[in-house]
Amino acid sequence: MRPLGGFLMLLGAASCGLYLLSARLSPGGPLGAGRSLKFPSDLEELRELAEFLQYYKQEHQSYVLLLFCAAYLYKQSFAIPGSSFLNILGGALFGPWIGLLLCSALTSVGATCCYLLSRAFGKQFVVYWFPDKVAMLQRKVEENRSCLFFFLLFLRLFPMTPNWFLNLASPILNIPVSQFFFSVLIGLIPYNFICVQMGAILSQITSLDAIFSWGTLLKLLAIAMVALIPGTLIKQFSRTHLKLDEKDQNVCLLNGKKST
Repeated sequence: MRPLGGFLMLLGAASCGLYLLSARLSPGGPLGAGRSLKFPSDLEELRELAEFLQYYKQEHQSYVLLLFCAAYLYKQSFAIPGSSFLNILGGALFGPWIGLLLCSALTSVGATCCYLLSRAFGKQFVVYWFPDKVAMLQRKVEENRSCLFFFLLFLRLFPMTPNWFLNLASPILNIPVSQFFFSVLIGLIPYNFICVQMGAILSQITSLDAIFSWGTLLKLLAIAMVALIPGTLIKQFSRTHLKLDEKDQNVCLLNGKKST
């Protein structure tokens, strides 16, 4: 019970810290927001939150950046799915390129924090609750130990299991933390790129007609083409160098979305 108690203490401290940060933008706070903040669960809540934070970002840019980073790391560190909404929010708040750099860095740091928390507190719980998934990943990792980094890139681009579970299970699979960090940083760039670019585009749309304009459609097409390039290269590499069965190599067709 000691690992569980330590984890709960960390979770409680992080939750309190994030709450105190967000409370400054809540009713009665120094910035007088007139509303409470919460993680968005759908696109409508995301749009409202983006408009709300964009307003305060005009005079409190550093504080909004701090709050965004804290919320992102909180979700990633404690394996809470739904960071795609934060990627879109990052694009809306900070623009397509700064947003991409920021979200890629936060994804890597947050996932590494999750890795370290799992190594310190969660190994026995992950094995207990997900024995089949851990065994499957362990077998695949050992089969591809000679080219482990490229296998990790493949898992991020075409996940056999959600990214949050990969973060939790990686310490159990004896994956070095350095390879883990850079595989997340590089492997999730296409996914982060799509989300951030979508956020940047949506923040500029003021009417429904603008969604179907030639400019917007061409931007979406360009985003899709750019995001496909790294996945295509890694998939070609996997066919000749990684030990994967046919189901693994076609997993990208079976996973319509990522859970990060």
